[in-house]
Amino acid sequence: MLIRKLFKFENAHIVRNCSSERCRTSIHGHSYKVEVLLEAHALDHGQMVYDFGLMKGTIRDVIDAFDHAVCFWDKDDAEYIRLCKQFSARWISMPVSPSAEQFARLFFVVIDRILSQTIMSNGETDVRLHSVIAHETDTGYAQAFREDAYNPRMGEIRLAEIIFSEQCQQEWLDPAMYEKLLTQTSFSNPTVPLQVTP
Repeated sequence: MLIRKLFKFENAHIVRNCSSERCRTSIHGHSYKVEVLLEAHALDHGQMVYDFGLMKGTIRDVIDAFDHAVCFWDKDDAEYIRLCKQFSARWISMPVSPSAEQFARLFFVVIDRILSQTIMSNGETDVRLHSVIAHETDTGYAQAFREDAYNPRMGEIRLAEIIFSEQCQQEWLDPAMYEKLLTQTSFSNPTVPLQVTP
């Protein structure tokens, strides 16, 4: 069974080397929609694949970090990067270009790590990230699956190479959240008292 949770954010970028001149030469923004699809072949004690409320924690915080931020490829011009950091409190440095395709892959890698480090506490079984869809516009999106997210031919995405500005980190429920991801520290879902015995 698949479930889907939709997130939204506003973001600015330049997509270097792309075919569209406006996109590769001018900072511009999009109203992004990101769909996170989870799958499982069993249901938890609440008879859910994964409680949507649980996705409002760490997963939401990571995606929300991109809201009202400027994203740049860490290989871009050093002066451009310096100015992005100087004039925007919210910025994210990415090891890949901030295209819709790479957003989908990057979110997949980060959310996959979050789930793998989460201690499930309410009977969740074999919950797995199925795919991530990044809508850049109303008419265009990219969908990344596991084989895409970890495909070196599309560029390697290492968590340590995704850098969030101090402002982005301060707004997380747990400002140390990303450091926990990097050090593979566990996250714990809440323990739930059963009200009905199945």
